[in-house]
Amino acid sequence: MIKKLLLTSVLLFTNFIFSQSYPFKITGKIISDSEKQPIESATIHIERVKDSSVVSYTISNEKGNFSLEGKSFFKDLKLFVSFVGMADYSKPITLGEKSVFNLNEIHLKENNVLNEVVIKSRAPITIKKDTLEFNVKSFKTKKEASVEDLLKKLPGVEVDKDGNITINGKPVNKVLVNGKPFFGDDPTITTKNLPKEIIEKIQVTDTKTKSEAFTGEKGDVNNKTINLTIKKENNKGWFGRVSAGVGTDKHYEGATMINRFDNDQRITVLASANNINSPGFSFGEIEKMFGGSRGVSFNSSDQGIVKSKTAGVTYADKYGKGFDVNGNYFFSGSNTTNASKSNREYNLPNKKYFTTSTSKSDSNNDNNQINADFDIEIDSTLLINVRPSFTFNKRERVNDNNQESFNENKELTNSYNSSSRTKSEANNFRNRLYITKKLNSKGAFIKASITNQFNTSNADGFNKSTIEIFGDNPSEEIRDQKSFTDNNSTNFYTRIMYRYPLISGKMFLDTKYSYNSQKQKNKKNTYDFNKTTQQYDGFNTDLSSDFTYNNINKIPSLELSYRTKKTRIGLESALINRTLENNDKLRPESSLKKEYNNLGLDADFRYQFDSKASVYFDYSLDNSVPSINQLQPFTDVTNPSNIKTGNPDLKPTQQHHLYANFNKYNWQAGSGFWFYISSSLYNNQIVSKTTIGDDLVRKNTYENIDGGYSYRGGGGYGKKVKLDSIANITFRLGARANTNKDFNILNDVKEGTKTTSLSPDIGITFDWNNLAFLETRYRVSFSKTKYDVNANQNKDFTRHSLSIRTRTTFPKKLEWRNDIQYTFNPNIIGFNKSSWFWNASFTYSLFKDRGIVSLKAYDLLNQNTNAQRRATSTYIEDSESTVLQQYFMLGFSWKFNTLGEKGEIRKHRFHF
Repeated sequence: MIKKLLLTSVLLFTNFIFSQSYPFKITGKIISDSEKQPIESATIHIERVKDSSVVSYTISNEKGNFSLEGKSFFKDLKLFVSFVGMADYSKPITLGEKSVFNLNEIHLKENNVLNEVVIKSRAPITIKKDTLEFNVKSFKTKKEASVEDLLKKLPGVEVDKDGNITINGKPVNKVLVNGKPFFGDDPTITTKNLPKEIIEKIQVTDTKTKSEAFTGEKGDVNNKTINLTIKKENNKGWFGRVSAGVGTDKHYEGATMINRFDNDQRITVLASANNINSPGFSFGEIEKMFGGSRGVSFNSSDQGIVKSKTAGVTYADKYGKGFDVNGNYFFSGSNTTNASKSNREYNLPNKKYFTTSTSKSDSNNDNNQINADFDIEIDSTLLINVRPSFTFNKRERVNDNNQESFNENKELTNSYNSSSRTKSEANNFRNRLYITKKLNSKGAFIKASITNQFNTSNADGFNKSTIEIFGDNPSEEIRDQKSFTDNNSTNFYTRIMYRYPLISGKMFLDTKYSYNSQKQKNKKNTYDFNKTTQQYDGFNTDLSSDFTYNNINKIPSLELSYRTKKTRIGLESALINRTLENNDKLRPESSLKKEYNNLGLDADFRYQFDSKASVYFDYSLDNSVPSINQLQPFTDVTNPSNIKTGNPDLKPTQQHHLYANFNKYNWQAGSGFWFYISSSLYNNQIVSKTTIGDDLVRKNTYENIDGGYSYRGGGGYGKKVKLDSIANITFRLGARANTNKDFNILNDVKEGTKTTSLSPDIGITFDWNNLAFLETRYRVSFSKTKYDVNANQNKDFTRHSLSIRTRTTFPKKLEWRNDIQYTFNPNIIGFNKSSWFWNASFTYSLFKDRGIVSLKAYDLLNQNTNAQRRATSTYIEDSESTVLQQYFMLGFSWKFNTLGEKGEIRKHRFHF
């Protein structure tokens, strides 16, 4: 019902807007006046004369041609054409009932480089070599908008409900402010908290390391970086925000962020605390009140109730010429409580059995982290980068588990319960040194990097457990133990690279050598409780360890690369030498030394068809060695119902990986299309070999098996229908599919499991002048699991999900948001199959929009659940765990801003 009403509203709005507008079409060709050559990627846009609002825009193709179409409420418009290094062209346009303009050739003249007057470009979009630049003034948003609100207005840019950004289907993995990180590695702290009003330009490039940017190398074509440039007049002063809220059932939240900008110097202080499952930094907006940092997603599957507190400070400055400093300290503390339960159905070659599990946990985690980044540009040819970091961590955890196993007749076969309490501390120091030296103007350079890392950790714990086996040979094992664990590890990594240009600026030969040495010392002493002495003094050899593990990699490689404006080709081969050595003092028979020699390959190709489309291919041959736990031949009986033994004869897994993607964005049509395919084939894949007896105790080891594979693919199409400068509708279609073939060996029978899934989705977004916003998305997921041996256990799963997000901002100072999700799992057994999850908030602006009063409701219908079903090669599981329950919260937020014009501080605005 809700969906029907919202869609009806969209159609009514659309019909009204279309009926009042004047359609137009403008075509032409952009030519350089001096060379008489077509200009590719010139920006053509049209504005309303009344208020300079951008109505529509496009860019010219490789032949200089353009076509600009749209609709406008207003007849009087003005056309602008701009290109870097050229003088702007403008022309008045008057619309009629149906207007078609063919401007033929438009000649752009070169700018007079001696002219001291610099005129800033009015173009909404400018393309500069490998940089896409958006002019912030050209994109209208609500008042007091954040950078994230602005990004949602840009063509080709999508921001999901967790704050993750994609541009033409490619993820953004770095957000910079004036070329530097704003606060650590979490882009959402930047995008959600910086005000749009201080930003002048948004620049998009392929992600590059500092060294790649220094040498002028091409970046990572599959990831994007956003750089926010601050207006010069807004680069000195204070701004920030303070908020607090109290709610029902003793829920609370509070956060503050204070920023000081002084040209090159930036200082930011932030702090927050809450008990509403927002473990990162958050001001409690509806999008973040159930997940406040990267990696915390908005859905109802987040497990447990989290109380968190955070505090941090960051500092950035430039000292003299060529010395940049960036450092931050961050503290995060959390308490998480959770209760979960699950039901599993195991399929054996000749029978099946079932387990039911329940667990309760309570954990505390305090983490202190210090990071620094020093850039030292000795001269125009030598760059040194130093990045030290320190981490100090303390954890406490109490955990209770209970599990019962039943045979196929639902008769109880064994039960296992355990109670544990652990305290641990861990310290980490890492320092990374990068040196880059440019050798000549043809592109030759040499790079070297050294990374040192030292980790120490210790833990004390108590464990009590009981396993009972029923049936013809009943038994009972009771444990009461105390353990002390010390882990120390060192990691040394160095890499050197020399680039020799074969063809200046186009073809290069890279010689590389890397060396990595990891050394781990593990010592665990476990003592059984002695009833006679009432002490933990019985040393338990089976549950103790004392070993040193070394992992050494030596990798020489050669890479040949070719680069032009439209084409990129790379071919690399490597010889990978690995040495694994384990020296076990407690179990000398488990000591081992292994050496592996493997070939590594990588080939990639990228072609840019024009300014709107590109294709990318990559093939790689990788090798991964077994872990120490998989290799060590001793028996791990930590869990007596699930016993594990390593296999020292394991071989490295070889993976052939192929990836391809294509993306195209049509600026004029406001449409984008992208798709990708990926496949992985495995040789010597490491799989579990399990034996399960009549007592249903699992005994596990590992084997190598060929034949595993994974195929993945997906794509999407988006179309924005721009209705003048005040309204638009965006349609999105997408789908993802994957097929995996996994193996396991169960009771000496090799079982292959093939899982195929398909998830199509459709979405519609309507935005009307920042007054009304509606976004709907529906997704259905189909999953089919087939077994090679137990074909009668084949399963089909289906999951439906619908999301509806709305925002209205009228009356002017009132904002009403809704976020609704519906899920339906028809195959779930024993848990709720469906649920509605509805969050809502009302905010009202006070004191000239500096203050905001908010009322928000979490889980209005009180149906939040996280029931899930998943299938593996050995079992099917239905599970459910603790989730945050319904609450209401009243809050208040205050914003302040003293950023002034031309570097002056507006002191009169910093008051309450």
